[in-house]
Amino acid sequence: MPDLYILDSCPYCKKVMEFLDENNIPYKKLDVSEPENYDNLQKIGGKSQVPFLYDKEKDLKMYESDDIIEYFKNREQV
Repeated sequence: MPDLYILDSCPYCKKVMEFLDENNIPYKKLDVSEPENYDNLQKIGGKSQVPFLYDKEKDLKMYESDDIIEYFKNREQV
């Protein structure tokens, strides 16, 4: 299950979460307002930008809400 690093006040994060929820795509939501999640975001992604998708199974790291949504659209078609 991919990890999605978010901040509740971020409109781009909400956009991604709404897409994932509407399409019943499982993900683990990690709010970066919690210090441990923020630290992990920095270690994995290297910057403090959200949303950030990390798919461990595919070693995929991705920022940008539109790119994340497009990734899931394409993945679901396969």
